[in-house]
Amino acid sequence: MAKTDSPSNDPPKSTLGRRATLKEVAKTAGVSLASASYAINGAGSVGEATREHILKVAAQLGYRPNQSAKAMKTGRTGAIGLILPDLTNPFFPSLAQVVIQAARGHGYSVFLTDTEGSPEAEQRAVSLLVDHGVDGVIWFPIADTDTVGKLIEGVPTVVLDRNLPGYDVIQADYADGGRLAAEHLIEAGHVNIGVISGPHAASSARQRAEAAIAVVRERANLTWHVHNAFSLDLEPAVTAALETRTATAVIAGADLIAIGAMRHIRSIGQSVPEDVSVVGFDDIPWAQLHTPALTTIDMPVEDMAAAAVETLVRRLTHKGEPRRRVVFNVELIARDSVRRLN
Repeated sequence: MAKTDSPSNDPPKSTLGRRATLKEVAKTAGVSLASASYAINGAGSVGEATREHILKVAAQLGYRPNQSAKAMKTGRTGAIGLILPDLTNPFFPSLAQVVIQAARGHGYSVFLTDTEGSPEAEQRAVSLLVDHGVDGVIWFPIADTDTVGKLIEGVPTVVLDRNLPGYDVIQADYADGGRLAAEHLIEAGHVNIGVISGPHAASSARQRAEAAIAVVRERANLTWHVHNAFSLDLEPAVTAALETRTATAVIAGADLIAIGAMRHIRSIGQSVPEDVSVVGFDDIPWAQLHTPALTTIDMPVEDMAAAAVETLVRRLTHKGEPRRRVVFNVELIARDSVRRLN
């Protein structure tokens, strides 16, 4: 009598202490090896009841697919790499969480690496991910230069934030954010405005600052312009500018910089927003928890992260398509750190 793919009612045998095989799953479930493989891999033609039965048996046996064997057969590992520059900045854990969730929805796991702002660490991270055979990479570079092009050659890669040639790119409209910040302060009656931009090496920081400065110079008075790392800790030039007390408002290139500036303003006997108004960028979780709550430019981190995953998954299956550059709109979030003077 021919064997059929009808489910078996026999209880699964224990495989405690060793790894169950696909053959054991098929035998215990009373199905063919092909049907067991189809059910577990979500492919082929298997009835829903049979599929559920096979998956239940596999779970009871503690079966886990052999990813190495699967990778050899399909040429894919089911993993993507995520390279971020600074996990101490709350912006990046939020981004990572969305990437991981979106990737999981497509059946991918994520290897996360933190380069800590170091070009050498960035190169090591890429080498590590490539050596582990990730199917693709989502990369948030520390600067505008491609430090890993040779290392990552042939691996589908999506770049976040930086407009690097040769890659799919996901960005926000940073220049518009700079304009929104400046216009908000000017419309609140501020004339003397200082700007603390982020690192000059980052195009996103330059675009924010340049757009804000252009509006301030046209409609108000640029009191001073200094640079700072994306950090709570302020450079001496920044603290010196704040201590001149010549600006009634400050545009900071990131929320971390803005919060650091507000701390220093308080330390010299002034208050926010009574003496100095402050606007940040990014809308990190700390922004609304700070006292006063920080007015900021919301970067659509969830949309950007999800788009990066969608773009990478599409690149994996449509390698010949033209490169994509996706730019998301930003939004000003008005809170309590800006005082109206008019």
